[in-house]
Amino acid sequence: MEADHIALNPSPDNAIAWHAKQLWLLDQRKLPASAEYLELRSAEATADAIREMVVRGAPAIGITAAYGVVLAARTAYAAAGSGWKSAIQLDLGRLRDSRPTAVNLFWALDRMRGLIDSLDDEADPEPQLLQEAEQIHAEDVAANRCMGELGAALIDGPTGVITHCNAGALATGGYGTALGVIRNAHAAGRINKVYADETRPWLQGARLTAWELLADAIPVTLLADGAAANRMAQGGVGWIIVGSDRIAANGDVANKIGTFSLAVVAKYHGVKVMVVAPTSTIDMQVASGKEIPIEVRGGDELLCCGAQRIAAEGAEVWNPVFDVTPAELVDAIVTEKGVVLSPNVEKMRQLMES
Repeated sequence: MEADHIALNPSPDNAIAWHAKQLWLLDQRKLPASAEYLELRSAEATADAIREMVVRGAPAIGITAAYGVVLAARTAYAAAGSGWKSAIQLDLGRLRDSRPTAVNLFWALDRMRGLIDSLDDEADPEPQLLQEAEQIHAEDVAANRCMGELGAALIDGPTGVITHCNAGALATGGYGTALGVIRNAHAAGRINKVYADETRPWLQGARLTAWELLADAIPVTLLADGAAANRMAQGGVGWIIVGSDRIAANGDVANKIGTFSLAVVAKYHGVKVMVVAPTSTIDMQVASGKEIPIEVRGGDELLCCGAQRIAAEGAEVWNPVFDVTPAELVDAIVTEKGVVLSPNVEKMRQLMES
């Protein structure tokens, strides 16, 4: 990957940065052992960073792709001048192909493409495209803070909560979706205990969510993925709070693998399920979760832990990295436009038209 290391001030709320005319990403593969930024100088390097999990989380992927378009335009204009709109197409395709499930990627690219189509062929496109990418970034942070307040208001506390994967500042432009609600509710005394699933195989809960919460002085208790049901059975857990990579028109929710089983267990124990995501995550062109493309990644992610093989030789692997939670298992979808309780097609349509 085309990148250099620098010593910026690493924090969850500063995981994506435009600095010195380049894109800088906090390398989430190395957290929490080390906090290092990578400098990305091209759209191709940006697409590689998305694919290789340097950055992850649907909103963060979309923001990163928007900055990748800025880099693509710089390259295309330098190479082709007034022909930059044709020259940029290959890089736009690279960014679009980087990961299939997170709809925020395509939403951000479509928004940037709309601006590209309106720009003068003769003028340097970089300043206006950078302004749009920075606007997308700023809008995401503002939406997260709004969702933090809306989601926290649903919690009758104090109570414990369980979160899965990482839907915090690292997965967004800053503040976080699910963790934004947790940050707000903890500060208000509505949450007295946070449990984080470790989230195999990338261990986003153990590595990233725990790092974020502790950086915010919020105590966190890690759970093995299979321990959540037993923890709910002990009592004291009022909500499951998660993010999403794509929400269908009927309210079905695609999120990190294991979310579906967590929601099924929550239903059995009378624990409510809250999904926190901006409206850019809602795909009204997809009727239900059955139509959401689910990324399946390589087997080595399960066969190995880091560079060490842990599975028996000859074992086969099925490694989908997302699953779909049916809308009937979801108590609330929290967006920056408002809250949808017991989501269905009509309620989702009303939200998106509001």
